[in-house]
Amino acid sequence: MEQCSFSDESRFSVHPDNRRIFIWRDRGSRNNPAFVHERVRFGGGGALVYGTISIDGRTDLYIIRVSPLTVCRYRDEIPRPIVDTYAAEIGDDFTLMDDNCRPHRANLVEDFLFEEGIVRMEWLACSPDMNPIEPV
Repeated sequence: MEQCSFSDESRFSVHPDNRRIFIWRDRGSRNNPAFVHERVRFGGGGALVYGTISIDGRTDLYIIRVSPLTVCRYRDEIPRPIVDTYAAEIGDDFTLMDDNCRPHRANLVEDFLFEEGIVRMEWLACSPDMNPIEPV
């Protein structure tokens, strides 16, 4: 029987900046300090939290420094130490399901998973509702 591991990551920022702040002010109050909001550029730092779940359990949550998460960093900090170790515990029936984001589908990561013998579940892009870890 095949053992599927569902993975996901979430980004947490110290000062999230979603740029959805609307300011209404009276005429003549343009430079009033009461209407000026200090903003930290680029979120002020944060972390990426990664984890997987399967029918037999879950991995620990792994906290990864956010600034910039390149494909090489992704491969070295997530699939290599986390997924590869978890796959070795499960055995030959291990299948990985991720969320199709670009670092997950990069050729460097694809090649690494192929060399390690990790099978990835194929599924449609933009379908996070199919992954049961999304609401967790």
